[in-house]
Amino acid sequence: MKKAGAYILFLVFFSAAGFGQSGKKYVREGNRNFYEKEFEESEVSYRKAINKEADLFDANFNLGDALYKQEKFDEAATNFDGLTNRVENEKELAKAYHNLGNSFLKSQKIEQSIEAYKSSLRYYPDDQETKYNLSYAQDLLKKQQQQKKNQKQNQDQKQNKDKNKNQDKQEKDQQEQNKNEQQKDKQEQQKQPQKISKEDANRLLNALANDEKKIQEKVKKAKAKAQRIQTEKDW
Repeated sequence: MKKAGAYILFLVFFSAAGFGQSGKKYVREGNRNFYEKEFEESEVSYRKAINKEADLFDANFNLGDALYKQEKFDEAATNFDGLTNRVENEKELAKAYHNLGNSFLKSQKIEQSIEAYKSSLRYYPDDQETKYNLSYAQDLLKKQQQQKKNQKQNQDQKQNKDKNKNQDKQEKDQQEQNKNEQQKDKQEQQKQPQKISKEDANRLLNALANDEKKIQEKVKKAKAKAQRIQTEKDW
């Protein structure tokens, strides 16, 4: 982008129309300081000229350039914006909007700078420098918008990844919880006495009764045999 301030006005050296002697003196002093790159001193001189004659276009315009050179971009923008509401000359308006666009651009207010450059071209359509700066600002805006879009996509992808990761963890934790609950239920079942049906209970009782009957029969036989053996021994 070409530097703002290309439209610094030195016309005061050649014309005294509309100037009081004191205002003209301070503007000339400010221009000399500006030319020598003493921008703070030039700002002071321009302000003195404005204090003497508030409507001096050159003093107000050059004050904006002095502020811009000191990187006081917001103040410069305010100054140039004020000028656009106070002058009617199309050439002066084009210059004021051009430098307003430069000040906005330096403040990273890209969309506002684009509108300022467009306004400048409405009053001076053939200005190549303004066309260049407008194109530059539009390209810069596209890059910023694409960068924001990419950042949003990356953020969305990260959020989705984190979401999937949390879901996987939740599923794993749920599976582990289910497994623990199943093991716990199994242990509880093992501790509890096994219930049997009525039919199984009857069969078990009958089996026990049959076993008991067989045992009693064996005992009787054993006693009978013992008695026989004892009789024979006495004989």
